[in-house]
Amino acid sequence: MTRALVRARGLDVQVSSAGTSATDGSPASDGAILVGLERSLDLSAHRARALTGALVAAADLVLCMGVHHAERARALGGASRTFLLSDYAADATTGHSLSDPFGGDLDAYRETADELQVVLARVVERLAAGGAAGGAAGGAAAGSA
Repeated sequence: MTRALVRARGLDVQVSSAGTSATDGSPASDGAILVGLERSLDLSAHRARALTGALVAAADLVLCMGVHHAERARALGGASRTFLLSDYAADATTGHSLSDPFGGDLDAYRETADELQVVLARVVERLAAGGAAGGAAGGAAAGSA
């Protein structure tokens, strides 16, 4: 989803995903795969990876779904460039965490996907307007990412 938005805007931004509770190599959850297919996104090849200090150090910007994800990214050295996804999208400090649908029903996955679609579009618009200093954006998401 984010990569397509970045490409559509012609941005030179690398998008990466990692989770604070992710098990390296785990596939996307069934709910994520099904809701992805509903939105023409094929997540069958997606494999999770854990957020590490090396990933944080390599990122110019770390965007997190939840407060505890941001705390972990900051602890790994990303204090000055770690933001809640919703805060970065709004260019504000709301403290609003996006819900993690992991283990929930399909409606929970759909609601999160809907919210992500809106928030990520705003993030890409901010990046296009010069809202980030560098060319790489990395994200931390919940355990299924």
